[in-house]
Amino acid sequence: MQPAMIAGWSVALVALTVSILLWQRVSGMQETLARQNAESGKQAAEARAVARQADDAVRDAAARLAALDARMADMAGYRSQLQELAQSASRARDENLAVDLEAALRLAQDQSQLTGSTAPLLAALRTADRRLGRSQDPRLGVAARAVARDLERVKTATVTDTAGLLGRIDQLLRQVDDLPVANDVGRASVASRQREAAAAEPANWWGRTWAAFRAEAESLLRVSRVERPEATMLTPDQAFFVRENLKLRLQGARLGFLARQYEAARSDLSAASTALGTWFDPASRRTQTAATLLQEAMAQSKSADLPRVEDSLVALGNAASGPGSSVGNGRSN
Repeated sequence: MQPAMIAGWSVALVALTVSILLWQRVSGMQETLARQNAESGKQAAEARAVARQADDAVRDAAARLAALDARMADMAGYRSQLQELAQSASRARDENLAVDLEAALRLAQDQSQLTGSTAPLLAALRTADRRLGRSQDPRLGVAARAVARDLERVKTATVTDTAGLLGRIDQLLRQVDDLPVANDVGRASVASRQREAAAAEPANWWGRTWAAFRAEAESLLRVSRVERPEATMLTPDQAFFVRENLKLRLQGARLGFLARQYEAARSDLSAASTALGTWFDPASRRTQTAATLLQEAMAQSKSADLPRVEDSLVALGNAASGPGSSVGNGRSN
C-alpha cells in the first residue's frame, strides 16, 4: 500500500477513535444530567411536600395561637372575676368582723354595767384589738386605734368599792333612830347643863340645894334663835315619819347602787343630805357623824360610773356599714 493511503487510514482511525470517545463522554454526561435532573425533580417534589407540611404547620400554629389567645382572654376574664370575688369576700369578712366585734363590745359593756366590774369589757377589748391587728383592711385601722385608746382608758379606770359604799349606807341606816331632831336642842342643852351641874355638885347639902334651884330657875326661861321654824315645830309623830322618810331615801340609794342605777342613787343621797340638814340638829355629834358618812358616800358615788367604749362602737359601726359610710353615720349605744 502506498504511504498516503496508510496515512489517510490512520487519520480516519484516529478520528473514529476520538469520535467514539467523545460520544461515550457525551453519553456519560447525558446520563449524569438525567440523574441530576431526576434527583432535582425528586428534591423539588420533596421540597414541595415539605413546603405543604410547613404551610399546614403554620396554619395549625396560627389556629393554636388564636385558640391560646382566646383562652388567655378567657383566663384574664376569669382572673378579674376571681379578684373581684376575693375582694368582695374580703370586704364581707371584714364587715362581718366589725359587726361581730361591735356586738361583743355592746354585750360586754352591758355585762360590766350589770356586774360593776370592768373584767368583761377588758376581755372584749383585748379580743377586738387582737383580731383587728390581724386584719389587712385599711377601713379597720380607725376602729383599731379607737379600740386601743378605749382599752388603755378602761385599764386605768378606777372601780368603785361597792361593798364599802353599801357599808356606809347601812351604818347610816342604823344611826337614823338615834339622830336628834332640831326641836330637841333645848332638852339636850338642859341635860348637858344638868350633867355639868352633877359633875360640879358641892359636897354640902345646902350647895346641892342651891344648884338644883338654879338649874330649875334657868329652865323656866330659854331664849334661842329659830332659823328653821318648820323643824322647830316638828311633832313627835312628824319626827317619826321624817326618820322613816330618811330611811327610805337611804334604802333607795342602796338599791340603786345594787342595780347600777347610779343617777337615781345619787339623787336619793342628795335628798337624804337635804333632809338631814333640815330636820335634824346640826350641832349634835351624831348628826355631824351621819353628815360626814353621807358626804363620803356621795363623793364615792361620783366615781361609780363605769367607763364606756362609745368611740370603739362608732368606729366599728362605720366599718360595718360599708365603704360608702362616713364618720358621722356611725351607730352609737
